[in-house]
Amino acid sequence: MATYKKRGGKPRTKAEKDLNIEEGSATAEVFNTLDEGASKTEAWVEKNQKYILGFIGVVAVCVLGYLAFHEFVQKPKEVEATNEMYQAQTYFEQALTTTAKDSLFDLSLNGGEGKYGFLDIIDNYGGTKAGNLSKYYAGMAYLNTNNYKEAINYLDDFSSDDAIIGPLAKGAIGDAFVQLEQEDKALGYYEAAASMSDNEFTAPRFLLKAGTTALNLGNTSKAIKHFTEITEKYPKATEAVKAEANIGKAEAMQ
Repeated sequence: MATYKKRGGKPRTKAEKDLNIEEGSATAEVFNTLDEGASKTEAWVEKNQKYILGFIGVVAVCVLGYLAFHEFVQKPKEVEATNEMYQAQTYFEQALTTTAKDSLFDLSLNGGEGKYGFLDIIDNYGGTKAGNLSKYYAGMAYLNTNNYKEAINYLDDFSSDDAIIGPLAKGAIGDAFVQLEQEDKALGYYEAAASMSDNEFTAPRFLLKAGTTALNLGNTSKAIKHFTEITEKYPKATEAVKAEANIGKAEAMQ
C-alpha cells in the first residue's frame, strides 16, 4: 500500500520556525497598519462630521429643489407654452396652403385672436420645448416672407436631435444664404444637413442642394462626390435622376 507524507503540523527545523515567526510578524504589521488607518479615518470623520453632514444636506436640498422646480414650475410651464403655441401653429399651417401667406405668417409670428405668436412664446417661455420649437417655426416663417437674416438668426438658435426637423432647419439656413447670394456659406449648411441623418427624405434632398451649390461655385469634384452619394446610397430617391444628370454635367466641366 502506498503511503503519503502528511503536510502541515509543527515546524521541524529552526528555519521553518523562523519563517513562521517572520510571516506572523508581517501579518501582524499589516493588521496594525490597517487598524491605524481606520483609526485615522474615524478621527477625521469625527472631526469633520459637521461639514460632512452640511455637504450632504446641501446636496439633498439641491436635488429636492430641482425635483420640485421640475414638477411644480417647469412642467406646468411646458403645458402652458404648448397650449399657447397651438394658434400660432394653425396660422403657420394655413399660410402654407393659401395665397395670402404673408399675413398668416405674420400672425404666426406676432399672434392674433388674443393668443401669442411664436416670437411671444420664445420671449415668455424660454427654456421650454415649445419655446425652442417656436424658434424653428419663426425661422421658417421669416424664410417664407423673404426676411432671410432673421430666418438665419432663429434657425441657427434652434436645436433638435430629430431626424427630420433637425436637418430641415440646418438646410433652411443654407436656403437663406443662397438667397443672400452667399453660396459658399450655404454649401456648408447643406452638407451639415445631409450628414445629420441618413433617412431617405432629408439626406438626398440636401446632398442634391450641396452638389448643385458646389457646381455653381466651380467645385466640380465636390459636386460629383455629393451627386454620386445620392445615386449609390439613395437610388430610389426622386433626387437620384437629377443627380445622375448632374454628374455628367460636372464631368463635362472638369
